[in-house]
Amino acid sequence: MIRISIPAFLVLFAWPGAARAEDKPLYLDSSRPVEERVEDLLSRMTLAEKVGQMNMPCVYLRQLGNDPLAKQEGCRRFTLGALTDEIGPAGGFFTLADNALQEGTRQQALYFNELQKLAIEKTRLRIPLLQTEEGTHGVMCTGKTIFPEGLAIGSTWNMDLVRRIYAAAAREARSVGIHQLFTLVVEPNRDPRLGRNEEGYSEDPYLCARIAESIVRGAQGYDVSARDKVVAGLCHYPGQSQPAGGLERGAMHVSDRMLWEVFLPPWAAGIRAGALGVMATYPAIDGVPAHASEKILTQILREQLGFEGLVLSEGGGIGTLVYERVAPSQKEAGQMVLRAGMDVGISYEPGYMRSLIESVEEGKASMGDIDRAVRRILRQKFRLGLFERPYVDPDEAVRVNHTRENQDLALQAAREGIVLLRNEQNLLPLSKSIRSIAVIGPNADDQRQQLGDYVSRKILHTVVTVLAGVRAKAPNARVTYVRGCDQIAPQPDQIAEARKAARESDAAIVVLGERHMGTPRATDGEGSDVASLDLTGRQEELLRAVAAEGKPAVLVLVNGRPLSIRWAAEHIPAILEAWNCGERGGQAVADVLFGDYNPSGRLPITFPRHSGQLPVYYNHMPSKTGRHYVDMPITPLWAFGHGLSYTQFEYSNLSLSAREIGARGSVQVSADVANTGSRAGQEVVQLYIHDLIASVSRPVKELRGFQKVDLQPGEKKTVRFTLTPDELALYDRQMVRRVEPGAFEVMVGSSSEQIRLRGSFEVR
Repeated sequence: MIRISIPAFLVLFAWPGAARAEDKPLYLDSSRPVEERVEDLLSRMTLAEKVGQMNMPCVYLRQLGNDPLAKQEGCRRFTLGALTDEIGPAGGFFTLADNALQEGTRQQALYFNELQKLAIEKTRLRIPLLQTEEGTHGVMCTGKTIFPEGLAIGSTWNMDLVRRIYAAAAREARSVGIHQLFTLVVEPNRDPRLGRNEEGYSEDPYLCARIAESIVRGAQGYDVSARDKVVAGLCHYPGQSQPAGGLERGAMHVSDRMLWEVFLPPWAAGIRAGALGVMATYPAIDGVPAHASEKILTQILREQLGFEGLVLSEGGGIGTLVYERVAPSQKEAGQMVLRAGMDVGISYEPGYMRSLIESVEEGKASMGDIDRAVRRILRQKFRLGLFERPYVDPDEAVRVNHTRENQDLALQAAREGIVLLRNEQNLLPLSKSIRSIAVIGPNADDQRQQLGDYVSRKILHTVVTVLAGVRAKAPNARVTYVRGCDQIAPQPDQIAEARKAARESDAAIVVLGERHMGTPRATDGEGSDVASLDLTGRQEELLRAVAAEGKPAVLVLVNGRPLSIRWAAEHIPAILEAWNCGERGGQAVADVLFGDYNPSGRLPITFPRHSGQLPVYYNHMPSKTGRHYVDMPITPLWAFGHGLSYTQFEYSNLSLSAREIGARGSVQVSADVANTGSRAGQEVVQLYIHDLIASVSRPVKELRGFQKVDLQPGEKKTVRFTLTPDELALYDRQMVRRVEPGAFEVMVGSSSEQIRLRGSFEVR
């Protein structure tokens, strides 16, 4: 344990009546039931101590300090309840490691131990801290493995891989003393203009639900007190991905039908899997800010979905009530969010500090509501075993963080997440004996842009860029690198130099895309929304210039959202979508480019031709069918589920176990899939259904099953699915979920548009 460097008056500080070592109140007796321990501890707490537990502030806030050392001191003081006299000792912290502990894993473990020691030995009630960090695609702090993000993970369609990614992230987090991973964005991506949608996995509620289950099983498992598990914090409940104008925090105008059919399925699935964390969303849902909605936070979340964990605010979430003009000040806002069901504030907001204490004293906030929130917080700490095991082993933390195994897992995820969008005349894979290659573009050799948002402020380990990957894969080739242009700024202007490099090479690899949150002039990530989905800056000009040289050209996209690359889709023979591909992404791209990995990624989201098509998701209503624009086709550039391979697959022998079933019956669906090419490959077999005649309008097709199948050349496998009442049910006109009588079409294919086999059955 490192020496605790705090002022002398803090070393001597202890709350009046601090317990002696020989005293052991019931709540510290691990043999007692958790609920008894919770009630005993709650009965001993002052109002100030209760409100202290309800505050777990983000450490990027200025109130905790302006630099890492000042923030460390500020966190010590807040742990003791000495940073402010408004409330008692803190309940914990959010993003502490990323903002204040940038030297790496050992520093993190030692400092978290130090804070726990302060909480346990220097505060009256000895309540351990609950530490939370972002975990979108790995733990967001220095020294942790950086996995691919969002749509890259969704593109794998591999739920075992998803589980393993978040299990690895949980292991790294818990080893240093982090107990909750949040920003696990399970809501469907419904409007790609929203920059924050790069953190989400798919446009489809069914696929998002399966991913939510896998995340919870990986990160949280079946025993959250285990030393390698953390609370899975699902975000942002119940959704933010279809805001007005595609803008951050824009109001969500969704009906109850859309809420239950589109937005809530991933939450229901994650909660059934045991998720113990939820973060409330920024937007107002049908006029009521989510933070103030008892319907959203209590009636639906807890009473109908059965959630038993903690609800955290968004950053500045209490303030949403003020700028939406439903509360005149933070004080009234605090009263309203407490009443609605919010447990923890993460932003040092007045509404959850002294103002909340005043509200209780004035009878404007209920002590019962305070106790309800604090019960949930204490229960979470007992569930995690923090009262018995508050400390971590720094040596063990060093051993389990950024291991070779985790780096290889990041590589596998990046490979499986790459989608081959186009490959005319089989330009790819490139030959390793190629003599010269021009690697061009602003994202070809930029480590930070390859990672996406929500990565650590300080990165200590190597990130393999596309340029580095190409050089390693073709060591005997002359590789010329030209940045060409910026993603948005007019400089540098190296387009002429890029043309020359392409002209003098056997092939050109052009790496374009977006700039991400945390870098100047970001075009994607939280708060970086766009009106147009076209390539920004002079990137298309650069691409056209390179293509004009007539050499074989490959476009590699490094980005967090689908882009409307109409010109490229017609003129560039080979296009790879690599997404935000993580720390080993450049190696993964090179593996695909040169044929060491046969691409198996499939789009989890639709690629539009133009942002004017939005919404463009595949599961639209029949009213869109047969319509057209006068200026361009209504069809997308690439459909949901699309992805090419270096081999070919043939579908045959669709079989349904029954042609008629009852409303509580199930249908087994099977089909044969064969690899008819010369290379081993993986096919993602997708099952869609269509309820042909129903009491309410139904989507033209809905994903209801998928399997990723490994096939050797000439090999055939039978893929099986089961359609249960859960897959067949709808919400009728009275919003009752049931299976209606009628005919269902079954579609099996390689994408939502490439349907290879069709069948039908009847519900009687």
